[in-house]
Amino acid sequence: MANNEAAHNFEMIVNGQRSFIDYKQKDNKMYLIHTEVPAELQGQGVAEAMVTKTFEYMEQHKLILVPLCTYIQAFLRRHPEWDRLLAA
Repeated sequence: MANNEAAHNFEMIVNGQRSFIDYKQKDNKMYLIHTEVPAELQGQGVAEAMVTKTFEYMEQHKLILVPLCTYIQAFLRRHPEWDRLLAA
């Protein structure tokens, strides 16, 4: 996975297909706006892997998560251990 800062998204290429998470960053807050995975890759764990890697990046860079994307909100409900990235 790569942080494409110019395009404001984290992207992952799987089987030649591009998946991504759009974001906006302001100071130490990262607003995750939209997650997209091509139809051919859905149901294969690509989105979950991409979110996990994004959260790991955010944790390493001490960024605060603002989850605007509905997929990421659902992911957080299934994985409350990542709530540590949310603002207090």
